[in-house]
Amino acid sequence: QLQLVESGGGLVQPGGSLRLSCAASGFTLDYYDIGWHRQAPGSERTRGVSCISVGDEDTFYSGSVKGRFTISRDSAKNTVYLQMNSLNPDDTGVYYCTAYDRGMRPCPGFKHALSPPGFDYRGQGTQVTVSS
Repeated sequence: QLQLVESGGGLVQPGGSLRLSCAASGFTLDYYDIGWHRQAPGSERTRGVSCISVGDEDTFYSGSVKGRFTISRDSAKNTVYLQMNSLNPDDTGVYYCTAYDRGMRPCPGFKHALSPPGFDYRGQGTQVTVSS
């Protein structure tokens, strides 16, 4: 079965940290650009948070998370991570990971918090709540 599964979400106090995981089964993440998206409470749209590209492993971040979040890829575990530090209540939402064909070149859009369509796979999401 081809799927992405996110994990690592939870409730954290402002200033805290979480590490999200995006694990693939049935296919190899190394061949895909991987994006993380956030859907804020009450919003129907998602916004791009971070992206990592195939090959050159360039990383991209939206302005609101740059310097606080780090995206990385572990090929041996077929998993992409999103390390989130200095969390604040605006980071609250459901986080999804998506896998794009490398030809789509979605990553630059994440710098502008865009959430490009056209992905091949999307996980079910993991809830992150930042609250005191």
